Amino acid sequence: MRQRRLGQQGLQVSMVGLGCMGMSEFYGPANDAESIKVIHRAIELGVTFLDTADMYGPFTNEVLVGRALQGHRSEVILATKFGNVRGEHGEFHGVNGDPDYVRAACDASLRRLGVDYIDLYYQHRVDTKVPIEETVGAMAELLQAGKVRYLGLSEASAATIRRAHATHPISALQSEYSLWTRDLEAEVLPTIRELGIGLVAYSPLGRGFLTGAIQSPDDLDESDTRRRHPRFQGENFAKNLELVATVREIAERTGHTPAQIALAWLFAQGDDIVAIPGTRSVERLAENAASVDVVLSPEELDLIDRAFPVGVTAGDRYPDMSTVNR
Repeated sequence: MRQRRLGQQGLQVSMVGLGCMGMSEFYGPANDAESIKVIHRAIELGVTFLDTADMYGPFTNEVLVGRALQGHRSEVILATKFGNVRGEHGEFHGVNGDPDYVRAACDASLRRLGVDYIDLYYQHRVDTKVPIEETVGAMAELLQAGKVRYLGLSEASAATIRRAHATHPISALQSEYSLWTRDLEAEVLPTIRELGIGLVAYSPLGRGFLTGAIQSPDDLDESDTRRRHPRFQGENFAKNLELVATVREIAERTGHTPAQIALAWLFAQGDDIVAIPGTRSVERLAENAASVDVVLSPEELDLIDRAFPVGVTAGDRYPDMSTVNR
């Protein structure tokens, strides 16, 4: 597994990481035993950049990842997030970037994960009620205390990133980026490159859509939250399904899978980009890991770019977009 550098502060991670969210919530019933097997296999394959958050579960995903890491802590780069506040029963209480909350959230994550430090600590969503300088200032205190090693933001606007980075160097921005979500290419990507911040692309396979495995909303479990996402509904679904045909065509021609083509395109956008596709399958994990060896020709990249221009995907990313790109 190849490594890539995120930011200018020394953080290096596996080019393909593992998003652990779906192991505990949102994408159908959980199976902790199988998920732990996937995490252990990921470590064996060199997929050692693991991503979680306190809100996933809620809270249970950090516990799961912590269990899987017993005896393996030194082998991984562990990332988690704070800021999306949820109650014990899953209810959402908004976004919180207050310094006292930042400190309390970090301590709670350390306890659930069962670790002494977090490698990369993100603000999950920007709290517009609290100046970003105050939030990042509290995050920097955690770094000075040895509780975290590097700082990150998620779904932040270019202006917010600049203010945050001026307060304390930011190593990574985690935002949705894939063939069907290219919005950040206009302002955010140029900004983080100017500042020397790396990009961690979440949902790099379009929440599974770009794999070609989802042919109908009925392919998703009744409890799967993607059923409520605009891109997975009605006419939007049908239009987006047509887009995947180009990816499948190139995959068939080159002997790879659609997922590998989608990830290869992402990696070709710059050596400051890594991906954290989520999976609960050892087979899909190995497939994703092998994408680092797929090299697309200039002609193939051009064909993909023409099939997936910015804004071509039908429907918003989320049912409620109010907390992204702030």
